[in-house]
Amino acid sequence: MLKKVFSTVVASLLLIGIASGCSTGGAASSEKEVRIGYFPNLTHSATIIALEKGYFKEAFGADMKIQTKTVANGGLFMEAMATKAIDVGTVGPGPLLNFYVKHPGYHLISGAVNGGAVLVMNGSTNITELKDLKGKKIAIPVIGSTQDVMLRKALSEVGLKPTTNGGDVELYAAAPADTAALFVQKSVDGAATQEPWGYVLENQAEGKLLLDWDQFAWGKESTNTVVAASDEFLKREGLATAYLEAHKKAVKFIQENPEESQELIIKHLKNLTGKELSKKEVQAAFSRLEVTTEVNEKVIQEMADISQEAGYISSNKIDGLIDLKYLEAAK
Repeated sequence: MLKKVFSTVVASLLLIGIASGCSTGGAASSEKEVRIGYFPNLTHSATIIALEKGYFKEAFGADMKIQTKTVANGGLFMEAMATKAIDVGTVGPGPLLNFYVKHPGYHLISGAVNGGAVLVMNGSTNITELKDLKGKKIAIPVIGSTQDVMLRKALSEVGLKPTTNGGDVELYAAAPADTAALFVQKSVDGAATQEPWGYVLENQAEGKLLLDWDQFAWGKESTNTVVAASDEFLKREGLATAYLEAHKKAVKFIQENPEESQELIIKHLKNLTGKELSKKEVQAAFSRLEVTTEVNEKVIQEMADISQEAGYISSNKIDGLIDLKYLEAAK
């Protein structure tokens, strides 16, 4: 069992390591170039499919050069967007809104994925309900991440708080690829994580599902991934609408062709990392998420409220963050 877990962890670390450094372009921007960012992650499936199916090329036209950059977390994505290494792409709403409050030059222009995150407990614990998390240590991908915010939402529903806010649930930042090893070592009591890591923890690290994707935080309305764009990109006439036409086409393709979509995603990630995810892992992950272009603005505002309470941002005022007129204009 231990050997199997660590082989998965090593493969996963390879994925994250390559993701954080993979880029086909420098920092200089060009009017004949669009820089698309995303995570090599199943909750970024719409971006992957749009690339694989050539939807972006079709939407932008033959004269536009498309560069891609993959990153390991939302903080790195937003930093890359700030340095103009990324113009547009998919990211979690948590990092986007946290960045927006400090630098309001970035906007949420479409939904991408709801769900795709679960709360899994270490099999060595006797935790059976949320209130049992009192005094426990729970792994999150990174401080301020969407899963961090979702966990805070879930804890508040049973009167619990993180230790950083005077409560007694410790949030422990760890890359999702590391959580299987942490489970085996009994270093954490659970993890709030995105797929396919939840599946890995359950099936290869003897984890126990506490909250499935449709129960965790806002349930099926939990916004996991959105499309973000910089002001500079939005000012380039017609490009935001073109991007979202490709994005909408990819979302529709995934909804209508789940099996083919999963095969394309497996191929895409293998080309990036040299490692192939199992069909079973990908299929299980897809059963725990919904690709969508819809945006629940109430959920995004509640995320901002939670981030402010956590001390991640000084204000929960995010007026202007969400701009859906480009989505409405896209065919």
